[in-house]
Amino acid sequence: MTAILETRQVGKLYRTGRVGEIHALEDVSLDITAGSFAVFKGHSGSGKTTLLALLGGLERPTRGQVLLAGRDLGRCSDTELARLRRRMGFIFQDFALIPGLPVWQNITYPLIPRGVSPAERLQIAQRLLADFGMSGRLAALPRELSGGEQQRVAIARALAGRPELLLADEPTSNLDEEAGRVVIALLHQVHAQGRTVVASSHDPRLAAVATCIWELRAGRIKKV
Repeated sequence: MTAILETRQVGKLYRTGRVGEIHALEDVSLDITAGSFAVFKGHSGSGKTTLLALLGGLERPTRGQVLLAGRDLGRCSDTELARLRRRMGFIFQDFALIPGLPVWQNITYPLIPRGVSPAERLQIAQRLLADFGMSGRLAALPRELSGGEQQRVAIARALAGRPELLLADEPTSNLDEEAGRVVIALLHQVHAQGRTVVASSHDPRLAAVATCIWELRAGRIKKV
């Protein structure tokens, strides 16, 4: 199988005024094949979120290489990275919804720079909300939604641009048990449709549906 994401001896160092240096990742090498469901597990502070940010081109490594379909993200300009990120959908731990926008606009605002018309964006949002059992929440504001509903909206937003790769940072950490179950089922469904899913999580239910698992400890990684 072809690797869609690879890291080669990646390290990430943060410099802070108070602590001095924080080595978030050390010598991380892995490959994720297209169509897989990969999960990074580990305690808080182990480097999971940092690794996801590097894989998604949201941050650059201090050393080593991060490759997307063979393309070295570290050598890309900011403009090239922005273009490559269109191949990805991102699900953030805190949902990252815009408080003043209704659900349908939260789902589709990333499509505005691509020139997608409001009418087409509305249709996309309607289709995704129907798939996620939220057809009646099209005009709702984020504050009117439960945590589970907000996460479903965040997943819909990540899928609005039809990405081939989905990156999810602790997608169930802020949810109750039932809402977490629904979100895991949705991610499993997305994977079954042919997308590559990469998630960080300490939730054993998410690891149970993964096709490959890595464990991070103090910035170092091993395959489970």
